[in-house]
Amino acid sequence: MKDAAAIVGIGQTAFAKSLEPSETRLAIDAILAALGDAGIAASEVDGFASYTLETTDEVEIARSIGAGDVTFFSQVGYGGGAGPATVGQLAMAIATGQCDVGVAWRARKRGSGPRPWTGAQQPSTPGAFTRPFGLLRPVDEIALLTRRYLHEYGATRDALSNVALAIRAHANRNPNALMHDRPLTREQYFEARWISEPLCLFDNCLETDGALACVLVSAERARDCPHPPALVHAFAQGLPAQHQTMVNYWCDDPLTGPAWTCAKKLWSRSDVQPADIRVAQLYDAFTPLVLLSLEGYGLCGRGEAAAFTEDGVLGPGGRLPVNTSGGGLSEAYVHGFNLILEGVRQMRGTSTSQVPDADSTLVTGGEGVPTSAVVLRRGP
Repeated sequence: MKDAAAIVGIGQTAFAKSLEPSETRLAIDAILAALGDAGIAASEVDGFASYTLETTDEVEIARSIGAGDVTFFSQVGYGGGAGPATVGQLAMAIATGQCDVGVAWRARKRGSGPRPWTGAQQPSTPGAFTRPFGLLRPVDEIALLTRRYLHEYGATRDALSNVALAIRAHANRNPNALMHDRPLTREQYFEARWISEPLCLFDNCLETDGALACVLVSAERARDCPHPPALVHAFAQGLPAQHQTMVNYWCDDPLTGPAWTCAKKLWSRSDVQPADIRVAQLYDAFTPLVLLSLEGYGLCGRGEAAAFTEDGVLGPGGRLPVNTSGGGLSEAYVHGFNLILEGVRQMRGTSTSQVPDADSTLVTGGEGVPTSAVVLRRGP
């Protein structure tokens, strides 16, 4: 499937803490915008890919946008790990002739809707061992992994602040980002309230209403579309042995999570290698996930991510700008799908934090959950 399919259309709604339209309406608007961007009629869409956590479904979406006969549809689990996999599965479907025009999307009203961990609920089997001890929310689980990381490598919260400040600086350049007009200083970071020690307010992603979508076709057809294509060069998913979602307690090494498994397969399928990556979109529901992903995907050595973040490396003009639209921390949190669209913009040359020499980009799902990643390459 290497370079056989390309993303040729992207679309999104506004982002806000609270939007009036339903998730269905938001999804439809984002998909129609992506199709318009690609110059492709909705009647040509014959493939769909989405998240298992998506409240909309391909039946409703296909009928609402006016799609034709649909010959491929899939869903990918584990929320934050699913985004790149929706693109990768559509690329595989196009490469093998299962469909010709594929749409992937994510719509969410997380800002105005309920939190999935609130209220009475029956914990999963692993949760029965952790919730009684206070690990109630994703941030509590990631906080524990963060403690392990800081202890193991002698790192400090300075590294977490470096991530937060770099990504906020990118958002300050992006008019569509929720944090566009809200600069963040190091003093503000360290004065912020705790959410779950050692993670403070600015280590956590936003809560956002909004929707995003992208359109894929074959690389051959992509040459005739209005915008430069972003070729799906490589794709992989990863679920390591003895994994426990979010906390990874049961494996031998909690700090080598799903990113490490995904990366092995990804780079084995890719002509582009970690040393070639000049810009990356790394899933950032929490700042420490960026550190874990930098190491897991080989962008720096194990235990080196904290030092790697120094001297503005991840920010505008840095050696490896990360999450150049503002990511989940400062643009919007829609389960990481905005990272895909920003990867496409980098390949088109239209990002508000454009990296001039970037002809490829890495886009990842969440570290800590069964995950996925794609390498996008600038097309001819």
